[in-house]
Amino acid sequence: MNRPSGRVWILFVLAWATQLGSITSIEVLNWREERSPRHNRPVLGACKTRALPVVMAAALCVSSCGGAGALSRVQQIRQRGFLVCGISPGIAGFAQADADGRYRGLDIDICRAVAAAIVGTADSVRYEQIASLEQLQRSPNIDLVSRRLTWSLRREGLNVLFGPIVFYDGQGFLVSRRVAVDRANQLADVPVCVAEGSEHDVTLTAYFRRQGLALRRVPVPDGRRAGDALMSGACDAFSADISELASLRSRLARPDDVRILADRISREPLAQLVRGTDVDLFDVLRWTVFATVSAEELGVTSANVDEMKTSADPDVRRLLGVARGNGAALGLDEGWAAAVIKEVGNYGEVFERNLGPNTPIKLERGLNGLWTAGGLMFAPPLR
Repeated sequence: MNRPSGRVWILFVLAWATQLGSITSIEVLNWREERSPRHNRPVLGACKTRALPVVMAAALCVSSCGGAGALSRVQQIRQRGFLVCGISPGIAGFAQADADGRYRGLDIDICRAVAAAIVGTADSVRYEQIASLEQLQRSPNIDLVSRRLTWSLRREGLNVLFGPIVFYDGQGFLVSRRVAVDRANQLADVPVCVAEGSEHDVTLTAYFRRQGLALRRVPVPDGRRAGDALMSGACDAFSADISELASLRSRLARPDDVRILADRISREPLAQLVRGTDVDLFDVLRWTVFATVSAEELGVTSANVDEMKTSADPDVRRLLGVARGNGAALGLDEGWAAAVIKEVGNYGEVFERNLGPNTPIKLERGLNGLWTAGGLMFAPPLR
């Protein structure tokens, strides 16, 4: 809702007060908006009045300094009772509706985890499809975007803040077993499908040029058409992000006829994002993801979280809110992380449920394993 400007409020109150005959003299009101250096949010400015009744002075000061009472993003979420999460369904394992119309996937579980941290229940989420960051700027009610976006400099320059990396992705190759290829540098003169005009197209061309390989590029409109071309023999490989390749493979009639090569030709760290002004939600997003990673490292799962509250391990006690302080630091209940883990699970549970070897996506942890297992996932101390 658009708030009336300070000047409009002053004129309104002055007109009202004049009718009551309660003002004998008044100095021009000055107001200023200061900003918190940490949160970049408006804080109460100052108003100067002379010979004005105390009640009127207070009314004018509150009106002219209007931003002082605005709720932060986390406060708005708690007040309305649910998180609004922008998603882009269609990639199995990340965001896709099941037979009952319920969204499932890694991106969805991050939304659910943040909702559990703030509201207390993981299902307190309303999903809205979002096609671009420009749509986020036009939709003030969307709190968080969770949709396989690569954390990049130019995107962050659009006044958004990326949370922690939740999936280390990268461009790779889905290859038909018709060809004897094990490495990307063996794809010279092999017909390779790629979405025409996409970033993948640019990266593919640049990789072949750097490697001095002959590229037989087969442009296609999108991933679905690439799957058709791959199965029909129009091309023998398809290049896109590993997350998209695994999703496509799961939908093929004969998924065992293709394989994903181990090589990556780009780095695509995927992360959620919030507006640059929503620093309080940014903090909650970061520490919610970190809590799921820390829980996996500490052996806390959705099944044993209540039992682990009796642990003597100080890290476990802090994580689950038994040792108090983390909740207060984020403006949340002390049991926020316990709610996240109980309702959504630790990071390992989230990965295995949505993307792991026992799912149609069939991805190994790889770089998305814990740092203790040779991966890149670790969390700063929750203390």
